[in-house]
Amino acid sequence: MALKLRKRGWSIKHIASNLEVSKSTASIWCRDLVLTSKQKSLLIKKAIKAGHCGRIKGANFNKEKKEKIIQFFKDEGIKKLAAISDREFLISGLSLYWAEGSKKDKLSFVNSEPEMIMFMYKWFYEIMGVKKDEFMPRIFINEIHRPRINKVLRFWSKLLNLPVSQFGNPVFLAHKQKKVYENYNNYYGVLALRVRNSSRLKYEIIGLIDALKKSNIAKVAQWLERSFHKRQVVGSIPTLGTNIGRVV
Repeated sequence: MALKLRKRGWSIKHIASNLEVSKSTASIWCRDLVLTSKQKSLLIKKAIKAGHCGRIKGANFNKEKKEKIIQFFKDEGIKKLAAISDREFLISGLSLYWAEGSKKDKLSFVNSEPEMIMFMYKWFYEIMGVKKDEFMPRIFINEIHRPRINKVLRFWSKLLNLPVSQFGNPVFLAHKQKKVYENYNNYYGVLALRVRNSSRLKYEIIGLIDALKKSNIAKVAQWLERSFHKRQVVGSIPTLGTNIGRVV
């Protein structure tokens, strides 16, 4: 039976499993068998297929594991940030404006991510006291999207609940793209969130950012120190302030 299975392209491992014997026993039974080129080719193909299936199973397992971990931390994030205070909202918006907002030119927050634009829109409105009719959004998008600009305008208008008439004229970027990307019909460009007569507001935001910088330097240093010590693995990374193999 072992020889018949071997001729059919079965591996030693599968033969042993099917006949309920050890691999060494199955190997001894088949060791004098001389395979034809066709049989050898069949064995190789099956081995490749088995390896491919194994890789797919492994990849799917890792993907599921990754998705579970991501979902776990999403749920944890919702628990931790289920309700944030106005002060926390203020600091969050300041941090984003510090990273993405205009500090030298007119007040402007620019981004392509709708969720971030919506976050900052609420921040300006609820925390910084900007009235709805004071917003002056403007879209920047590649020239190839000109035929669908009305759709793009409607998208941002609906998201912010602002009339299209309140938007500035779209800015079409002249760079010609040879390739039409898969997300062409779902791309809505970059939105610059601007506010009318906002010089004073910009200076207020910059002042708050400056205060945030100064008040958090010590706290950030302390947090880094605690985090560094907490994550340290013995024998791997020295703690802050220690010498790393210094030769005197």
